[in-house]
Amino acid sequence: MTVDDPASTAGAADSYAPALVVRHIARTARAAVLFLHGGRADSRAPSRSWHLAAVRMKPFIRTVARAVPDDDVLLAEVRYRVRGWNGRDADSLLDARRALDELTGLVGDIPVVLVGHSMGGRAALRAASAPQVHGVVALAPWCPTGEPVGHLRDKEVVVLHGDRDRVTDPRLSLTFVQRALAAGARATFVSVAGGDHAMLRHGGDWHRAVGSRVRGMLSR
Repeated sequence: MTVDDPASTAGAADSYAPALVVRHIARTARAAVLFLHGGRADSRAPSRSWHLAAVRMKPFIRTVARAVPDDDVLLAEVRYRVRGWNGRDADSLLDARRALDELTGLVGDIPVVLVGHSMGGRAALRAASAPQVHGVVALAPWCPTGEPVGHLRDKEVVVLHGDRDRVTDPRLSLTFVQRALAAGARATFVSVAGGDHAMLRHGGDWHRAVGSRVRGMLSR
C-alpha cells in the first residue's frame, strides 16, 4: 500500500461510468468472479486501466478463466473512479458495491466470488457483506487493525500473503483471519513462502492457489 498526495479529481464522466467491466460473459451465468485490483491509501487521481496495479491483476483473470472453463461463469473487474481508498470515503469499496449492483442488474442474483489484491483485497473483504458474495480470495490485502469481520459469518474467506511483503503486513492479515474465524467465517490464512507484494516472486504458487481456491468456492 502506497500513499500519494491528492491529485486532480476524476472527471464528471468517470463518476457516471459503469463500475462493472465484463471480461467473459456467460450465456446463462450460474456464478460470477469479480476482480478488484490494488491502489493507494490516499489519491483522488483518476484510476486508469493501464496503471500497474490494474495490469497486475490481468494474469489472474486468465488463471481463473483456465481454472473454471465452464461457459456459465461470468468474469468481470471493478472499475474504480479514483486510485485511492481515501479514509472514510472508502472510494474503492463504494465502487465495488456499485459493481455488485450492476452485476445483479445484468445477470440477476447469482453467487459471486471476489478476488482482490492489496487495497482491492480490503475492498473485497468489506464488500463481502453483500448477500450474493459467497467467498473472497484476498491477495496481500491491506488489513488495518480493527477492520470489521462480523459480516463474514458463514462466508468462505481465503487470505494469501507473501512472507516477504514490505508494503502490506502479513501479520495483520493473519490477525484478521483469526478474528474472522472467531466471528464465524470459514477463514483460512495461506503464507506464500518468499512471496512479495507484487506477487512476482514465486508467481506460480500465487496463481495455482488462486485458481484452485476460486474453483473450489464455485463448486460449493
